[in-house]
Amino acid sequence: MEHEEDVRLIEKALAGDDDAFAHLFQRYYSFLFKYLLKLTLDEEVSRDLAQDTMMKCYTRLSSYKGEAKFSTWMISIASRLYIDLLRKQKRERKWLDQMKQTLSRQLSWQAETKGMEWSDVFVDFNQLDADVRLPILLHHYYGFTYGEIAKMIGIREGTVKSRVHNGIKQLRKEWDYEAK
Repeated sequence: MEHEEDVRLIEKALAGDDDAFAHLFQRYYSFLFKYLLKLTLDEEVSRDLAQDTMMKCYTRLSSYKGEAKFSTWMISIASRLYIDLLRKQKRERKWLDQMKQTLSRQLSWQAETKGMEWSDVFVDFNQLDADVRLPILLHHYYGFTYGEIAKMIGIREGTVKSRVHNGIKQLRKEWDYEAK
């Protein structure tokens, strides 16, 4: 029965009745959002993907053949958008890692050519994740307190302390390994 009602709403929407699509949107948005939230574990990403999915459903409504329920078709679109997002994030991480390595090599070379001492500490430091590097840099190099850093980057003070502690611990482990 619901499938038949969806098909009628889709036919109306294809005929230019935007209220019909709005009704579909209202019917399935919560279902879609909950699915995406379980998939991404991130409310903001889930909202963005839900909006992108509904927009794609609207613009591609004519490709809906009615062979499956509308919700199934919609979820397949959402799933593909999520997979595309993961691929994009992977490409971006790879590119950032390459840029980080290139920059580190350039800085090392520039330091050597100018007769400056280059520390392997900086190279190791740049291998840390950005969310760990940032609080360490702000605390140990610029002298900000944990509370100030927490306010600056919008996380809890305990999280800042934890990231600083774990990052330093990771660096020490790396240095101990290299010393052997």
